[in-house]
Amino acid sequence: MKLKLGVSLTVKLIVCLFFTSSTLKIQAQDKPNVVYILVDDLGYGDVGCYGATKVKTPNIDKLANEGKMFTDAHSASAVCTPSRYALLTGQYPIRGNHGKGIWGPAPVTSELLINPEQLTIADVFKNSGYATAALGKWHLGFGHGENTWDKPLRPGPNVLGFDYYYGIPVVNSAPPYVYVENDRVVGEDSNDPLVYVGRGKMKEVTPITPIPPEASQRTANMFKGAVKAHKLYNDYTVGTVLAGKAVDWITEKTTNEKQNPFFLYMATTHIHHPFTPGKNFQGKSDAELYGDFIQELDWMVGQVTSTLEKQGVADNTLIIFTSDNGAMLNLGGRNAIKAGHKINGDLLGFKFGVWEGGHRVPFIAKWPGKIEAGSVSHQLICNVDMLATFMAVTGQDLNKMDNSDSVNVLSALVDKPEEPIRKELLLAASKPTHLSLRKGKWMYIPAQGSGGFSGSKPHHHAWGGAPAVAFVGGVNSDIEDGHIKDDAPVAQLYNLEEDKYQTTNVHNKYPEIVKEMEAALSTYRPQN
Repeated sequence: MKLKLGVSLTVKLIVCLFFTSSTLKIQAQDKPNVVYILVDDLGYGDVGCYGATKVKTPNIDKLANEGKMFTDAHSASAVCTPSRYALLTGQYPIRGNHGKGIWGPAPVTSELLINPEQLTIADVFKNSGYATAALGKWHLGFGHGENTWDKPLRPGPNVLGFDYYYGIPVVNSAPPYVYVENDRVVGEDSNDPLVYVGRGKMKEVTPITPIPPEASQRTANMFKGAVKAHKLYNDYTVGTVLAGKAVDWITEKTTNEKQNPFFLYMATTHIHHPFTPGKNFQGKSDAELYGDFIQELDWMVGQVTSTLEKQGVADNTLIIFTSDNGAMLNLGGRNAIKAGHKINGDLLGFKFGVWEGGHRVPFIAKWPGKIEAGSVSHQLICNVDMLATFMAVTGQDLNKMDNSDSVNVLSALVDKPEEPIRKELLLAASKPTHLSLRKGKWMYIPAQGSGGFSGSKPHHHAWGGAPAVAFVGGVNSDIEDGHIKDDAPVAQLYNLEEDKYQTTNVHNKYPEIVKEMEAALSTYRPQN
């Protein structure tokens, strides 16, 4: 009897463990994997499903065909670093930098701009049992105080909820031109360390990949030493390297016995200048190097989506594809426009400026069985909303968000809400003078112009404002012959419901609306 009882108990234990294991696996499967692909400087008109005809983007278009496109999605800032701050923290970038705001790109020596104690989207997933990784462009600084690059790059992504980081520490147009893995430079050598020497030391710095002028601007190297690390970084293979890292990481996470759900934040350097597509993509588009770079980006997206399918997890994965801000009118962008490509579609303005072209971005979400295939949403959403939305996706209490500007827009993804979810949205240019407010159909800008770049000459790297509008043949009632009119209103008001392309400034026509918008905007402005 004792033997029989022992066998019976053993069998029950095995059965119990089996069902417990199965239950845990089912619960893990109930939580979707999430892949957030953040593209750099991709404009509203840069991919096929948003109207592009001079480039071919079959993989991105497939995401749209199998998911939902948003027509009124925005980045909280028209600038890369503050936009990424908003995405990761769920806070408007005006709240960063101790309340002074984050307005421009983080410099090479920037400290980490996110407080390690802040809740991030990676923390949201970690708190729900996810494996997490950040791959690609970081551009949010490292360490405390000035980063001199002479010690481990801590704190950085790994203290913000990411188990693993691999990528470009700043941006592909600024040094150091090396890869970083977690808190170390890849290929670093104690006998040949990476040494920051600053600008204007051309005879001292380590050589980097040569690129032609038509690839657009790239800042000269500011580092000497680390020869091996610099050789590992080649502008023309960055896309292949990052796509390979994404494929390897997803494959690893989906072949582990544990099979935890995963969150991948893939921040591409594409399509930020310099435009350096790999050999297989050069000359393949009808929009010069700019278009070739987009087509390589599309291939990268295809590498990710095909891996999800190969690993059998595509049906339980939410994929979001979007951009950190609008397209930039640099040399590459101007050449693409001359070739007939509309980088921001017919929207007014470009990167760094607060006109729609600076921050209205492509946004595509695919989640089989949850998001209706081939659907379109006109809901107003923003990248700052991802924190609350991901908390909802993972079933967490949204009341735990402190000082958050994030709005849960999950229903906009998976349903068709009739009423607007987000009532108003703060939008930033590179200049604090142009901190602006969207409220319903109204867009209010408390100054003239875009608040962004102002280049207008052939040798200028960054074009913007009235001259840029004239270059692309745009129309705005405040602009004549590439200049703001002398009698233009002191500020701007647009009815985006009737005038999506901001052709007519109705500031003087609706003084009461202006007064209301200015009062609402004043509640957001930094006090110090």
